[in-house]
Amino acid sequence: MYHSTRGWSQETTAAQAIIAGIAPDGGLYVPAHMPKIDELFIQSLAKLDYPERAKAIMALFLPDFTELELDACVSNAYGAAKFSTTAIAPVKLIEEGPALLELWHGPTAAFKDMALQLLPQLLSVALAKTDHDDKIAILVATSGDTGKAALEGFRDVKRTEIIVFYPLDGVSQVQRLQMVTQEGENVSVVAVQGNFDDAQTGVKTIFADSVLSANLADQGIRLSSANSINWGRLLPQIVYYFSAYADMVQSGRVAIGKPVNFAVPTGNFGNILAGYYAKQMGLPIGRLICASNQNNVLTEFITSGVYDRNRPFHKTLSPSMDILVSSNLERLLYHLSGGNTVKVSGWQSELNATGRYQVDNAVRQAVSSLFWADWSDDVTTKNTIKTVYEQWQYLLDPHTAVAWHAFERYSQVTGDTNPCVIVSTASPFKFCDSVLEALEGKPQSDANQGLELLDRLSSLTGLPIPAALAALANKPIRHYQTCQKGEMGSLVERTLIG
Repeated sequence: MYHSTRGWSQETTAAQAIIAGIAPDGGLYVPAHMPKIDELFIQSLAKLDYPERAKAIMALFLPDFTELELDACVSNAYGAAKFSTTAIAPVKLIEEGPALLELWHGPTAAFKDMALQLLPQLLSVALAKTDHDDKIAILVATSGDTGKAALEGFRDVKRTEIIVFYPLDGVSQVQRLQMVTQEGENVSVVAVQGNFDDAQTGVKTIFADSVLSANLADQGIRLSSANSINWGRLLPQIVYYFSAYADMVQSGRVAIGKPVNFAVPTGNFGNILAGYYAKQMGLPIGRLICASNQNNVLTEFITSGVYDRNRPFHKTLSPSMDILVSSNLERLLYHLSGGNTVKVSGWQSELNATGRYQVDNAVRQAVSSLFWADWSDDVTTKNTIKTVYEQWQYLLDPHTAVAWHAFERYSQVTGDTNPCVIVSTASPFKFCDSVLEALEGKPQSDANQGLELLDRLSSLTGLPIPAALAALANKPIRHYQTCQKGEMGSLVERTLIG
């Protein structure tokens, strides 16, 4: 069963939580009990392929899904050559260096595919299981990768419609083209004149609008989310931590039962929170290294216990991390406060009212014992891309470069020699201009922006362009809508009702 981080008293099944996306009181759904695993369970994963690993782990959290239902969900998500490698999420071993968990071999070349190929399948089963006749309208705020992955995952899925909001000038050229060329009869893409936090706040406001919800309900429409506030989106991310650990054991990099650290590029806190859940289940994770860009609100929180979004918003080379309000942190606060919904609600109310809150000393110490944090500016990010490529012939995207730098800083500061897996979240081809600038030492001219940079990066490195990105050159633009941040609710109503 699942309940809300803010005290909504009614427990819900996994299927109901996935359909709702967010609890009626505005809180996030969390599992009432944490499943526990042992070394035998981890050993058993080593013999399985990625889809089978996914089934084994998700079954622990989805008792109301049958084995056949889970099998169908996983097969539809990770089968049919949707991923460019049968390993789905391979671990790349760097000689005398860290390992990299490559999560970008899916249809949109970013880690969001790992969950957003699966969420629509889970939602379809949940709808059938709960006898819902309503259409589900998926609302998404994206800082770049979630939007395209959600659009691709929900494209033409029956009884669903999806609307994606992205910051007008806050995504890369390739990310924008991926979204505005999206095909499908049930998809809409809208540019918001603001930053990601504006788009995310707008979506949360829509969910909290009881009048709009009632108007939609009269038309047989229910709202849900594909952001990681939805448990059905977060759950599949737990899987790849287990899979990476099993691969590290198989490779001989770590003896089973010994700890492995993970360095994670972090924006909305969902990706690294999945690692926290894996650790709580019993996976031998040492430290979770939280890597931020210049929007380093999480670095300050982890080191001081103060969350303060009242700071300049920076547009960086790692736009998917350009976030000042990390929604999934609420789930962590719930767990570390012992399920104290009064405290969690209070902190969230403070954040909404003042843009700031400070946790108590017990929670602050718990956070610092689990997580370590550092951040990179754009110059450091470019230097990391160049140095890693020259030294190891491995090409990083800007987000993964931020995580690599944080791993290096952690090793220098702490002296921790445990093996480390860097979570690699996007193909470098999604950020050609930044990667080329890092490698060549000069900015790309405005005249040279766009898809031609894919060919240039491929020629320079000898690496193949991901097929989905190469195909963008021949796709027409289908979505032109823009809106002010205050117009998002009325736009949703017009789109869904007319």
